[in-house]
Amino acid sequence: MKKQILYFVLFLSILPAFSQVLDNKDLENYNGFFDFHYDEGQDKIYLEVKNLDQEFLYVNSLATGVGSNDIGLDRGLLGRERIVKFQKAGNKLLLIQPNQNYRAITDNVLEKKSIEQAFAKSVLYGFKIEEEKNGTYIIDITPFLMEDVNGVASTFKRSKEGNYKLDASKSALSLNRTKAFPKNVEFEALLTFKGQPTGKNIRTVAPTASLVSVIQHHSFIELPDNEYKMREFDVRSGAISISYLDYATPIQEQIRKRYIIRHRLEKKNPNAELSEAKEPIIYYLDPGTPEPVRSALLDGARWWNQAYESIGFKDAFQVKMLPADADPMDCRYNVIQWVHRSTRGWSYGGSVIDPRTGEIIKGHVSLGSLRIRQDFMIAQALLDKPFAERDDNYQPMLDMALARIRQLSAHEIGHTIGFAHNFAASPNQRSSVMDYPHPLVKLTNGHIDLSDAYAVGIGDWDKVTVAYSYSEFDKNSNETEDLNKILKAATLAGHRFISDRDARAKGGAHASAHLWDNGKSASEELDNLLAVREKAISNFSIDNIRKGEPLSVLEDVFVPLYFFHRFQTEAAAKVIGGLDYNYAVKGDGQTVVKSVDAKMQRDALNSILKTLSAEALAIPKDKLELFPPRAFEYYRSRESFSSQAGVAFDPMSAAATASDMTLSLLLHPERANRLVYQHSLDSSQLNLDELLKIVIENSFKKQYNDPYLNEIQQIINTNVLKHIMNLAVNDKAYFQVNAIANQYIDKIKSVPNTINMPVSKTPNSLPMLLPNYYSKQYKKLIEQFNEDPEEFILKNSPKIPDGSPIGSDKCNYNTN
Repeated sequence: MKKQILYFVLFLSILPAFSQVLDNKDLENYNGFFDFHYDEGQDKIYLEVKNLDQEFLYVNSLATGVGSNDIGLDRGLLGRERIVKFQKAGNKLLLIQPNQNYRAITDNVLEKKSIEQAFAKSVLYGFKIEEEKNGTYIIDITPFLMEDVNGVASTFKRSKEGNYKLDASKSALSLNRTKAFPKNVEFEALLTFKGQPTGKNIRTVAPTASLVSVIQHHSFIELPDNEYKMREFDVRSGAISISYLDYATPIQEQIRKRYIIRHRLEKKNPNAELSEAKEPIIYYLDPGTPEPVRSALLDGARWWNQAYESIGFKDAFQVKMLPADADPMDCRYNVIQWVHRSTRGWSYGGSVIDPRTGEIIKGHVSLGSLRIRQDFMIAQALLDKPFAERDDNYQPMLDMALARIRQLSAHEIGHTIGFAHNFAASPNQRSSVMDYPHPLVKLTNGHIDLSDAYAVGIGDWDKVTVAYSYSEFDKNSNETEDLNKILKAATLAGHRFISDRDARAKGGAHASAHLWDNGKSASEELDNLLAVREKAISNFSIDNIRKGEPLSVLEDVFVPLYFFHRFQTEAAAKVIGGLDYNYAVKGDGQTVVKSVDAKMQRDALNSILKTLSAEALAIPKDKLELFPPRAFEYYRSRESFSSQAGVAFDPMSAAATASDMTLSLLLHPERANRLVYQHSLDSSQLNLDELLKIVIENSFKKQYNDPYLNEIQQIINTNVLKHIMNLAVNDKAYFQVNAIANQYIDKIKSVPNTINMPVSKTPNSLPMLLPNYYSKQYKKLIEQFNEDPEEFILKNSPKIPDGSPIGSDKCNYNTN
C-alpha cells in the first residue's frame, strides 16, 4: 500500500512537467502543415505530430553560404530530399525514411511487404515523446534541427580546410525564416563550426577562420496528390530522369523503371489549341540582383515561355521578382538566386522532386555573380583599344556580357524544369540554351565582330524537349506513339542530343558534341578562332584598360585572350580517334556508331598543330613590354599567368601551359587506343604511328632564325616528349600504344638539335653557334626514362589558369 501511494505521488510530480510543454503561456505558436511552438527561454521548438505513418517530404539546405567556390557550400545550396514518416516505438517517435529505390507496384499487400523487408530503410532520428494528448505527440525537434545534416564539417575536411566540429555553445535556432504554412513548415538554425583552419580558402572567406557560422534550413513538405501523371523516359528526349526497380514487373519486361522529371502543367481547356495553364510555372528572381543584370536575367528566363507556347500553353511559364518578405528556401517558390563567392565559379540548377513520381516541387537556380565579369574581360581583351579615347566606353563589353548572362539564366532554369545538357546543339545553328556557349567571334573586313557573340531566344531543340516533357495528348491517343513522333520529327530536322560524359574533352569521343565550341566543323572554327586571337593580340595595347589602372590589370585582361582557343582545341582534338553516334533505339533509323571520316580527322590534326606552333604561342615581343612585374597589392592569382622567372612576366611558361593543354588532349591514352583499333578496321584511317610522326616533324624537327622562337620551341618539344613518355608507360594504354610510343622516344633521341645560326659574338667578333646542349639534354632524359620508366618524373608544365568560362566545365544540375 505504501509503495502504491509512493508511485502515485511520483506520478503526480511528473505529470505537471509534461503538461507544462504546451501550457506555457510564453510559447510562440505556429500553425500549419505541422503545428509547432517555440520556447524562447530554452531556445527549443516543440513539434506536434498528429498523424503517425503519414509520409511527407523532408529537405535540408543552406540558407547562407561560406562564399568559396572551391569549398562549395553556397547560399541556397539544396541538400537532399527524402520521403519520411513518424513511427512510434516505445517512448520515442522515430523519423523513418522508407527505401524508394526498390518497390513493388502492385495491389498485393504481401508482395509490397516483402520488398520493404528485403531492403534497408533509414531511421534519421529518434525523438523522446515529451507529451501525448488526444492522439497528438509532442516532441522536442531542436536537436534534430541543430545537426549538421548538410555535412559542413565533412566538407571542410574533404576540402582539406581543417577539422571542424559543431560548437553548440555558439549555435542557436534562427526564427527569422522559421514559418508555418498549410502545406509546408520551414525551420532554420544558426550553426557555428569550430576548428583549426589548414586550408587557404576558408581563411579568405571567414572573418575568423577558426569559427565559421552558417544558417541551415529544414523543410517539411506535404506530398503532392495522386493526380500527377508520370511520363516514361526516352534516352533521345534530353530529359532528366528518376529510376527505381519494380519487383512486381512481369519477367518479360524491364525491371528498372525510368520516368522524366517535370513540373505539373495542365491546360485549363485541354481541347483548345492555345490555353492558359491551371497553375502556371512561376519563377522568382532574387531581388538582391543589381541592374542591369536583373533585367538580363529576367529576359533570359522568360525565353522558356516561347517553348511552352509552341505546344499550346499561353503564359504558362512566368518570371517575377521575389517578394521582399518571401524566403527563397520556401518550397512554394521556384527561385533564381544571385550567389556571391570570393572567386569565379560555376552556376547550377537544382530541383526538389517527389521521389515517388519525378514531379518537380521546387526549382532552385544559383547563378555565380562573378561569371559576368569574366565575359566582360573577354570582350575587353578582344576589342581594339576600347579605352583609347575615354574610360567610360564600356558598353560594347557590357553588351556581350549581358548577352551571355541572359543565356545562362535560361540554361540553368532549363535544368530545374527537367532538362539535361545538350552539347551537340552548337553545330546545328546553336539550337539549344542547354549547350555551353562560347562567344561566336568573327573577323569582318579585318575587324573583330562581337555582334553575334551569343544567340538570342530559346532554341529549336529546347522546344523539342519541352514538347516531349510537357505536351498534353488526347485521352484517346497513344501517348508513346505521339512522343515518338516528336522525337522522329526532331531527328528529321537535324537535331541531335548528346550529353555530358560523351562530350567531355578527356574520355569523351563524340566528334560533334563539345563544351564551349561553335560551328559545324570543329577544325574550321579552330582556324577561325586562331585568326581572331592573332588579330586581337596584334591589336592589344595599353588602351585595353582604363587610365590610372596598373599594368598588372592589363596582364589579367590578356590571359583569356592568350588562351582564347582552348575550348575549340578540345573540340578539334575529340575529332581525332573520334566517333559519330547517337543514343539510338531500335527502329528509329539513327546512326548507331561509326568512326569519324579519315579526312576530317586529318583536317582536325592540321588545325591542332597550329596551336603547337611557336609562332602562335610566342607572345609578340612588343607585347612583352606591356607586362612588368606585378604591382604592389596586385599579386598573381589562380587566374593569372604562372611564372618560373620570379617576379618577371614569363612568356616561356605561358607557352608551356598552352602547348601542354593541347598535347594532353591530342595524346590522351584513350584517344591513342581508339586510333589503334580504328586503323585496324580501316587502313585508310589516321593511326597513332602517323600522328606521332607528324607531331615530331612539327616540334623536334622545327627550327627558327629567331632565338626567341627557338626557345619557345624547346618548351613545346619538352612537352611533346613528356606526353609521348606518358603513352609509353600509361597502364590505361594498349600494349600497342606503349610499343609505338617507345619507338618514337627512340626516334626523338636521334633527332639532331643543333641550331645553325649566330646567336652572339665572341670578344673577337667571331660568330658562335648555339651548342648542342638541348639535344644532349633530351638524350639524357630519354636514357633516364629507359633505365626506370615507372620512376621517371618529368616536370609538369604550369597549370592553366582557372576562371569560368575560360576554365570551368562544372555547370551542374542536381535532382537530389
